Amino acid sequence: MGSGSEGYSKKHSQQQAQTKYKLKMLVLVTLTHLLTVYVFTNPSFNLKLSGYTNHIPFRIWDSTDLLHELNSTRDQLAASHLLIAELHQKLNSTNLLVQALLIVLNSHHEALTEKKVSQPLMKFSDRFGNAVFDELMLAVGPHKLPLGYSPRMGSGEVYTSMGAGCLKYQEELSQYMKYEIGGECPTGVCEPLPRWRCLPKSPANYKEPTPLPESLWATPSDTSYLGCTDCFDLQGREKTRWMFDNGGLHYGIDQVLKAKRYGTICIGLDISGRTGTFAARMKERNVTLITSSMNLDGLIPIHVCVSQRLPFFENTLDIVHFMHVLSNWIPDAMLEFTLYDIYRVLRRGVLFRLDHFFRLGSQLNQTYISMLDRVGFKKLRWNAGMKLD
Repeated sequence: MGSGSEGYSKKHSQQQAQTKYKLKMLVLVTLTHLLTVYVFTNPSFNLKLSGYTNHIPFRIWDSTDLLHELNSTRDQLAASHLLIAELHQKLNSTNLLVQALLIVLNSHHEALTEKKVSQPLMKFSDRFGNAVFDELMLAVGPHKLPLGYSPRMGSGEVYTSMGAGCLKYQEELSQYMKYEIGGECPTGVCEPLPRWRCLPKSPANYKEPTPLPESLWATPSDTSYLGCTDCFDLQGREKTRWMFDNGGLHYGIDQVLKAKRYGTICIGLDISGRTGTFAARMKERNVTLITSSMNLDGLIPIHVCVSQRLPFFENTLDIVHFMHVLSNWIPDAMLEFTLYDIYRVLRRGVLFRLDHFFRLGSQLNQTYISMLDRVGFKKLRWNAGMKLD
């Protein structure tokens, strides 16, 4: 009973202490709020913003000043919008002006281009100083395509080729381009020649060619071709040429063909001049060669020179034969271009026969062997000797 009364008194004392503490806190909070309201509602109170060079007084709870500031800001924004609109209008005007200038420049460029195309690169004149434009410029073009620009060609015009020698010998070119349209053509003087609108000269008393295979070894009539008239000995030296292999400078055709699998050598090019004996022997072995020899019966002649690109696609021929054409009379740079062009038209791993290549002894190792290696030719058979004829 005594201990119960004691506990009750202790608990009652703690509750009174807590109530006094809460009353003190309430009074303190109330006084703090009243002081705050008094300070901030005092008309003489100004808020100063530190950190600015000019302290801007801003009166708290002054709605008139606040409205004035907002109106001023709104006016400044409106003025900025007007300025931006004016600048945008000027920019549009400038763009229109630039577009107009581009149109004018483009029209001038097209006019200059048409003028440049319509005029020859060089002025061609005859010996009397008379300009030769019409037929020459019509021949070399350029000619506009009827259907316009061709994506395959990458152009809307066709350009024809003309050799640099034609530009050098303008007097001869002028005479060459003087002919009656549909009449007889004059003799050409440069390669490659422009095309013409005339007819080639035909031999007098022309006779039909001898049928194959007799035509390969029949001496043609002097009226069936133009050029050499007394250089055929088809029953003598030419009859046995390239037929036998002596293990030295003379290579037999059959031994050469055996270097590749039978039937893989089918088409090729022979630039050896003379009477086309090499091409004739190859034809007997079912190998078709286009030859630069004279237009003889049974062979396919072609007019080509070492200064021009070979008229074949890349990787198409099985054999190329040069004889008495490539030698040290050709400048080294031109010879190297020619060898690269031969390599271009040959299929990989086929035959290039360089026959009777004349040069000085010191030139072989110093110039030509390194040139052939540089192009990429690999030696299957190689013989060198003294020229005795």
